Amino acid sequence: MSKMPTLKQTALATLVALGSMSAALPARADTIDWASWSNVVVGNTTGAATATFAAVGVTASYTGEIQQLVPNYPSYGPAGTFNGGTIGNAPASTDGILRIIGGTATATNTITFSQAVLNPVIAIWSLGQGGIQAQFAFNQAFTIQAGGPTNEYAGSSITSIGNVVYGNEGNGVVQFTGSFTSISWTNPVAENWYGFTAGVPVTAVPEPGTYALMLAGLGALAFVARRRKNA
Repeated sequence: MSKMPTLKQTALATLVALGSMSAALPARADTIDWASWSNVVVGNTTGAATATFAAVGVTASYTGEIQQLVPNYPSYGPAGTFNGGTIGNAPASTDGILRIIGGTATATNTITFSQAVLNPVIAIWSLGQGGIQAQFAFNQAFTIQAGGPTNEYAGSSITSIGNVVYGNEGNGVVQFTGSFTSISWTNPVAENWYGFTAGVPVTAVPEPGTYALMLAGLGALAFVARRRKNA
C-alpha cells in the first residue's frame, strides 16, 4: 500500500508547482512613477534638484551637473522607446527633463532617495550624436528595458557594455534590480545636449492569473486537510 503524503509534503509540492507555473507567466510591465522635478539649481558640477514620486510617497535629491530643467519636453515618444520590457509607461513631458552636457569624467552625479526603493529606473534621451558616442558610466549593474528612436531626432536604442550606457543619438530606459538608496554615475563625454529623468515602479496588484494560481493552491491544501481528518 502506498503511503499517504503528509500535509507538509503536499504543501511543499503545491508551492513548488505554483512557483513553476508563475515562472512561466510573461513578465509584467510595471507602472512607473516618474519624477516630478523642482528646486533646480544650475551648475556644471554643483547643480541640484528635487524629485518627487507622489504615487509611492518618495522624494529624492539630485546633485551633479544640471544645465537646465527643460519643461514640457521631450515627447518621450514614439511608443516603445521609453516603455517596454518591465516598463509599462513612458515619462510625461510635463515633468520635464534634466539637461546635461557631460565632459567631466571625474565629476559624479548622484540621485539619493529618501528611503530605499525597489528596482528604480532612469530614462535617457538623445545620448550622443553622429560621430560622438556619449556615455552614462553607472556605479551599479543594470538592464536595458526599452530603447529606440525619438520623435525629435530619430536615432536608435542605447546600448551597454558592463555598467556603461552608450549612445550615438541613443534613447531608452535602464533598470537597476534590487533595493537602492542612491545611484551614481559620470558623463565623461561632452555633447550638446542629452538628458535624463528617474522613476520608481509602483507596487502592482497581482494579475488575475496569479490569483487563480493562489486559489488553486489553497484549494488543494484544504482538500488534503479534509481527507486526513476523515481518514
